Amino acid sequence: MAKKDKAPGRLKQLLQVYKLTAKNDPTSVWIALLGFLLATGGGLLVGFLLGGGEAWSLTIWTISGVVSGVLIAMILMSKRAERNAYQQIEGQAGAVGAVLDTQIKRSWRASSVPVSVNPKSREAIYRMIGPAGVVLIAEGSSARVQQMLQDETRKVNRAAPGVKVHQLKVATDDTGVRLYELLKTVYKLGKTLKRAEVAVVANRLDALGGLSIPIPKGIDPTKVRAPKRKF
Repeated sequence: MAKKDKAPGRLKQLLQVYKLTAKNDPTSVWIALLGFLLATGGGLLVGFLLGGGEAWSLTIWTISGVVSGVLIAMILMSKRAERNAYQQIEGQAGAVGAVLDTQIKRSWRASSVPVSVNPKSREAIYRMIGPAGVVLIAEGSSARVQQMLQDETRKVNRAAPGVKVHQLKVATDDTGVRLYELLKTVYKLGKTLKRAEVAVVANRLDALGGLSIPIPKGIDPTKVRAPKRKF
């Protein structure tokens, strides 16, 4: 009986993602290299200043700089890989769900399942709940999606009166938020709820239910990130 092919290890997966990122985004290589060189140079400089130029000090700090440089380069490449992955699925139905299916901050609650979908256009509204209140995220470009946002806002106001509701629209141009900047934009919103209040609001809104829409295929951003933390 033929042996089954083993799944690639974590390191091999990262190398594959980095190679693909470098191919699709050559700038990422130079950014990662710059981060590595700056960290290594910083280690040399600290060793020279603190150790008076002694060999043992330069060696220790150089090694520290190289290790730090490698870590920084990996982080930068991972960020660029994530951005590249999101750019590949921008504009597809369920793209926002793919983002919300990755790692979300513990203080936030979100689902890859939309709360409202237009059956014809497959435009959808997603919901996040956290310190900033409730964030409704529109995926679509027609006038109908704005009406869907207003409808969901009214539902939230009825279920959780007084809670701040933010409306965001994901777009591939300057008419909205780019997919790869979505979570960063949400996390920058001002805090209005405490952790206990977030749980109460989430429970109320969960009772409203949701729908189902497929997450688009493409590079999985979770391959270059830590697994999603549970609440």
